[in-house]
Amino acid sequence: MVEGGVATADKTEFTECWRTVWKTPYIMRLALSAGIGGLLFGYDTGVISGALLYIRDDFEQVDQKTWLQETIVSMAVAGAIFGAAFGGYMNDKWGRRVAILAADVVFFFGAIVMAVAPNPWIIVIGRILVGLGVGMASMTAPLYISEASPARIRGALVSTNGLLITGGQFLSYLINLAFTKAPGTWRWMLGVAGLPALIQFVLMLSLPESPRWLYRRDRVDEAKEILEKIYPAHEVENELNALKLSVEAEKADEAAIGEGMVTKLKGAFKNKVVRRGLYAGITVQVAQQFVGINTVMYYAPTIVQFAGFASNSVALALSLITSGLNAIGSIVSMCFVDRYGRRRLMIISMIGIIFFLVTLSVVFIEASLHAPKVGGIETAHFGKNSTCPAFLTASDAPRWSCMSCLKADCGFCANAASEPSITGRCFPVYQPDTDIDFIHDQFHPGACLDATKAIKGDCHAEKRVFFEKGCPSRFGFLAVILLGLYIISYSPGMGTVPWIVNSEIYPLRYRGVGGGIAAVSNWCSNLIVSESYLSLTEALGAGGTFFLFAGISTIGLIFIYFLVPETKGLQFEEVEKLLEDGYRPSLFRGKKEKSKDQVESA
Repeated sequence: MVEGGVATADKTEFTECWRTVWKTPYIMRLALSAGIGGLLFGYDTGVISGALLYIRDDFEQVDQKTWLQETIVSMAVAGAIFGAAFGGYMNDKWGRRVAILAADVVFFFGAIVMAVAPNPWIIVIGRILVGLGVGMASMTAPLYISEASPARIRGALVSTNGLLITGGQFLSYLINLAFTKAPGTWRWMLGVAGLPALIQFVLMLSLPESPRWLYRRDRVDEAKEILEKIYPAHEVENELNALKLSVEAEKADEAAIGEGMVTKLKGAFKNKVVRRGLYAGITVQVAQQFVGINTVMYYAPTIVQFAGFASNSVALALSLITSGLNAIGSIVSMCFVDRYGRRRLMIISMIGIIFFLVTLSVVFIEASLHAPKVGGIETAHFGKNSTCPAFLTASDAPRWSCMSCLKADCGFCANAASEPSITGRCFPVYQPDTDIDFIHDQFHPGACLDATKAIKGDCHAEKRVFFEKGCPSRFGFLAVILLGLYIISYSPGMGTVPWIVNSEIYPLRYRGVGGGIAAVSNWCSNLIVSESYLSLTEALGAGGTFFLFAGISTIGLIFIYFLVPETKGLQFEEVEKLLEDGYRPSLFRGKKEKSKDQVESA
């Protein structure tokens, strides 16, 4: 996820932040209490990836229907789209604090619905509810923190929300791993999400409303009372005057644009500067999703299973690495985005993403080509009634491999070879009737069986491994390493910078409208990717799907190069002037234009 945040901070701001909150802990209390909304966001993004493995085990219809798995995952995104829209209305109408409290209630109720769901469709309803809560929290939490923070450390405090998003994703994988052996597995995984929502609800009851919202509602005394808790006494009056000027300017801009969302949208698209800003803002938001990141966040354990790790707990443990790398990457971004610039960081990130997606594609294709064969004797060992129906009627059955078996919606029961364990590449299994250690060599021909719970149990009863999503592969660990490198390439650049660009690229009076349009494009792209990923892997294979994302990422890189200017260190007025003149990459500018830039930079 890959989503979140509306600001960043440089190193000096973090130093100042530490000094300020040390003197005034109340500020950090405000930021962390609201930032739990980011934690909820991240937790919901990550938890479903592990829970889905066990939901498939409990509900056979989910295991057999790819579209149902995609629906369970993606309905939270669909809910978030509407939650963000309604959250914007709530923010203006009833305030930031009330919006956060409402998000907590909806999220908590959704978590409980999922935890007690008797069938998959109740899980879907619960996912929609938590999505609504996530959508409301995703836009309200950063806004509340921003408006309740001293200006000099605002970026650092808002950055805590982005850090809590990736931290929530990492926490979700840890909790998933903790409940793998517990009765109810996925019910605990999904239900635990209600706990931080409850904690935030209790904390927010004792916290004030945003001083900016109060001032806009002419509740000046209440706004001043909150500012006195945030700022030293000698700064309060200056901050109150600054707030007054800012709110008056905002109201004047709103009067110039006109009231009503339709009027604002028409004004935005008629304005050349805003249109060019939207070209850049929407480009980076759509590219962020179509590089395939949320296939990793939502389906990481499933992808690990594609790589040949059939065990749910092993898949969860390995996917924990990717989530940890994503959290580390968000910290790296905070340190470098103001030093090296937004545009450069995104371009470098996209180049790395494309390279590792292509490499992942090659690895998965090679794994598919070298998948173990289906053995007739091995398959017959379980009896005709257990054999995959498609295998029985296939004219080319002797040429079938494990991948052929999985494509027929069947399962592959790995080989059990009767030879001493001397290779070290396979795991030994004790056979009490012979007192000899034998091995299950997963790379030898295995059995192609019907993928029912009973037959899967027969395979496990012989201490074999049953593969349903991927085949035994010598390339498995290489795929996991490449997945980690892909995350390292993504997180510091495309993971955080698109949100920063969208906070800087629009004129002040259109910032809300422009940022909202770009955010909706991000959520819609997220929905398309999460709803289609498993279907794509069935049609193209894991390798073909990663190659498709690599191709789309290449197109995204080209669009970023031509449409997205560098906004590092520029005042909002300078960004507006840059878009007014029309941005062109340095390689495509005329000599006179280059000379002018060189003179100005000198």
